[in-house]
Amino acid sequence: MSPRAAALKESVCAANLELAASGLVTGTFGNVSGVDRDAGLFAIKPSGVPYAELTPYHVVLVSLETGEVIDGDLRPSSDTPTHLEIYRAFPCGGVAHTHSEFATALAQARLPVRCMGTTHADYFRGDVPVTRELARDEVEGEYERNTGLVIVETFTENGISPADVSAVLVANHGPFTWGGDGHEAVARSEMLEVLARMECTIRAIAPDAPRPAAHLVDRHFLRKHGREAYYGQD
Repeated sequence: MSPRAAALKESVCAANLELAASGLVTGTFGNVSGVDRDAGLFAIKPSGVPYAELTPYHVVLVSLETGEVIDGDLRPSSDTPTHLEIYRAFPCGGVAHTHSEFATALAQARLPVRCMGTTHADYFRGDVPVTRELARDEVEGEYERNTGLVIVETFTENGISPADVSAVLVANHGPFTWGGDGHEAVARSEMLEVLARMECTIRAIAPDAPRPAAHLVDRHFLRKHGREAYYGQD
């Protein structure tokens, strides 16, 4: 194994442990992966391994081209084909998946996390969308791959930039997030859960609350993420 591959496995292991420590996962739910595009592979948590037992050795390396395991003694996460389709379509370096309470509740209700103010806009430039329901043949066929494809479809058909909105709710399933690496993807999952909790509260206390103006959303997003971002320290 190359030093780069070993470093990726260590980073992905650490990101998975961060996810477990965040409180966003229960049991063995959830997973984090990270990609090395130059090497044509990504690393992902093995299926069903308790977080308390996870080490870099357990992390599995998967080919970006074929989706086959290229290093590891354990089966990769059952969500591996979903991660693969996200990597193939979106310019990201890490993907996280959780079954966090409020984001999953909205996914199961098939409701987006609406952008209702500046807290949301600091991280996502618009609503976090929810996918359509998968058809019977999509579920009974390559279910996990089709989950990834419906995520990509949601962004493509609705003209949503995966760089501007780095999260999605899969209908009746749960959230996926992505970022520059696995650690950033976990941070997006944490923020998504905060925003999902706020969204559930807003829908309860003021379901007809007005939406913020686009210029306010854009200003808050771009001051952190635009070419001329000025938030924080250089």
